[in-house]
Amino acid sequence: MKQLFPLQLSRLAAALTLAIAFLLGISACNRKGHHVLEVNYVSAVQATLRDQLSTMYTRVGTVKNGDRVEVLEHEKRFSRVRTASGVEGWLEQRYLVDQATYDGLEKLTRENLNDPVQAPGVLRNDTNLHLTPGRETEHLYQLSAGAKVSVLKRGTAEKPGASMAPAKSGAKNSGGKAAAGPALEDWWLVRDAQNRVGWVLARMVDPDVPLDIAQYAEGQRFVAFFVLNQVQDSAKEGADKKVSQYLCAITEPHDGLPHDYDQVRVFTWNVRKHRYETAYREHGLNGVLPVTVTTENFDKEGTLPVFILRVKDDAGNVSERKYKLNTPIVRRVLAPGEEKTAAKPASSKSANRPARKKRRH
Repeated sequence: MKQLFPLQLSRLAAALTLAIAFLLGISACNRKGHHVLEVNYVSAVQATLRDQLSTMYTRVGTVKNGDRVEVLEHEKRFSRVRTASGVEGWLEQRYLVDQATYDGLEKLTRENLNDPVQAPGVLRNDTNLHLTPGRETEHLYQLSAGAKVSVLKRGTAEKPGASMAPAKSGAKNSGGKAAAGPALEDWWLVRDAQNRVGWVLARMVDPDVPLDIAQYAEGQRFVAFFVLNQVQDSAKEGADKKVSQYLCAITEPHDGLPHDYDQVRVFTWNVRKHRYETAYREHGLNGVLPVTVTTENFDKEGTLPVFILRVKDDAGNVSERKYKLNTPIVRRVLAPGEEKTAAKPASSKSANRPARKKRRH
């Protein structure tokens, strides 16, 4: 057998490398010679792949929401795509979004994956997860009616086709009249059961507020609510004798307000009278989400539930206010050097009285 010298071996290796690169280059195009133009993702719940563009076609496959496809051709309203399993067919372009939208939603998810949940919610209808607030903004994933989501933040967007509306912030122009602006609608940043994050129209989400608390809405909208702790009530029906005590962030039932919430209420359980009572109420807040709930040790008082509100002043600066619950008393916890601001707790007549149920008409 003829022995190969080092130089010949080097040339043979180079030739093999070029051959492999050539074969890989061919595979970068599809089997039928179509070059991959771009990568897209399917935004429809499910869509059909057809073998041709004529009205008489054969279904060659299906794709579903979130599927990654390679785009091989564009033709009018359709694109020829290849799926991960290698199936090729024509798909309507309106069912596709680009790589930038997919990457944007992935980034949004990473940035908000560990955000504190402000309220659990349930979707009223099928809806899309948008990249930014707004009905015409890019979206990819579709969520079904009845799906459970976690509400994280609030945003606003201009309502399409709406006329100018008076500003609700109380801002005035140089003439002393209330300034007008575009009509706005609220959007929620939510996280779904698969940990995907995106914006949905707020009116599509019903906060899953416990009925025992929801009945005390008094015409207001629940923005966020939290279990502060639980108390034991031996007279409670059923095997579970524990009753939750709640912090609720509430606002007027209008979209486009300059704040996320303007009041908070703490509902505590009276174990002697077996009912909820309003232990604390504070109005006039320019509240900003998120609200944080935790616990803290207060020496002789022991470990107590603590909640932190973020409040914006007239200059737009956000500061934090800490409160503690030593049932049934809620008190402000001041940081060193912090001066207590004028608060608006429940009056002596309303504190520790039964929470009023929502009126029925």
